[in-house]
Amino acid sequence: MNILFFDWPCFCKKDAADAMKRLGHSVDYFFHPDYMDRVSADFDAALDAFLSDGTYDCIFSYNFFPLIAEGCKRNQLRYLSVVYDAPHVALYSYTVIYPCNTIFVFDRAQYQELSAMGITTVHYLPLAGNADHIDELLAQPHDTSGYRSDVTFVGSLYNETHTMFDRLTGLSDYARGYLDAIMQAQLRVYGYYFIEEVLDERILSELSSALPYDAGNTGIQSLSYIYGNYVIGRKLTELDRIRTLTSAAAAHPLRLYTPDRSWQAPGIRNMGPADYVSELPYIFHYSRINLNITLKSIKTGIPLRAIDIMSAGGFLLTNFQADFLDYFVPDEDFVYYNDLQDLNEKIDYYLSHEQERQRIAANGRNKIRQCLGFDLLFSEMFRVMDAAEECYVC
Repeated sequence: MNILFFDWPCFCKKDAADAMKRLGHSVDYFFHPDYMDRVSADFDAALDAFLSDGTYDCIFSYNFFPLIAEGCKRNQLRYLSVVYDAPHVALYSYTVIYPCNTIFVFDRAQYQELSAMGITTVHYLPLAGNADHIDELLAQPHDTSGYRSDVTFVGSLYNETHTMFDRLTGLSDYARGYLDAIMQAQLRVYGYYFIEEVLDERILSELSSALPYDAGNTGIQSLSYIYGNYVIGRKLTELDRIRTLTSAAAAHPLRLYTPDRSWQAPGIRNMGPADYVSELPYIFHYSRINLNITLKSIKTGIPLRAIDIMSAGGFLLTNFQADFLDYFVPDEDFVYYNDLQDLNEKIDYYLSHEQERQRIAANGRNKIRQCLGFDLLFSEMFRVMDAAEECYVC
């Protein structure tokens, strides 16, 4: 196929394009700055003009963009998208049902939710990893001293931007107390996110008054989805990551790679942000234990961070996410913790059991190669896209 790759600043861009080429497809690139908008005449005109100069079989993008779906419908092209963000409100756009779409989400719970609505264009598939590419990087001369650490976490603390929960003002004592209670309860539950379910009309009304959100008429996103994931979910992730890192660092000094260089806590060495392409593979490979603390709005899915850790041959210690069990065996390919006490006990154990730690890290990397490599998953995605088109034509 001739594939038009939408070239926004996304992760995994080179890995995906290289896989497409190895599978025999050709790849060109297109970009327009209005890609996040729901309506843009400039985007439409630029895309149509670009498509008029070449013959393409489909457009590919990481994450789903309604403007691209509209363009594919208008130009009778297929649209293949892989969503790695959660929440991703664009999935609730009316354009998601267009027959030209083949959309893959990595969170089985979200797939089941959309499927229950009768949406047939969305499919479940975990995210891909590229262990072979990282092997090539590690085989080249490089300095390891700056990356070695006993315990490492890479990720946002969600205290930098989009801190919408902290902007809530004028809530009643009842609403404040209710939100605090459900958030404290959620912090004690791993592997199941229930916040959307417990936001009743009274609470949603107060949230809407304190922090108005206009869903517009472009999709079916509910207020409980928006406030539960974008407002409360981000705050919960901030609280969870800070308390988890603080607890771990009290007994096990750790390195933190995060956008907020100013945040400090005892036992934590804040290294600032790390580059996804040039630094993360080395960080994950040379850290003895890599923590994954999942964004709360990822309900069952395996986060990209966890895939990247295992692809680099790093040892993964994560909170529980049900989708891991589709491909990986706990305590053989990765390890999960149940609570903060369990987290610290497992850090102690695996720092003192080096051979077992190395064996689990090697198993995780092998599973990525066997089950979640880019070539394998993109072959499956193209197969599903072709089958969907045949069904639509019939």
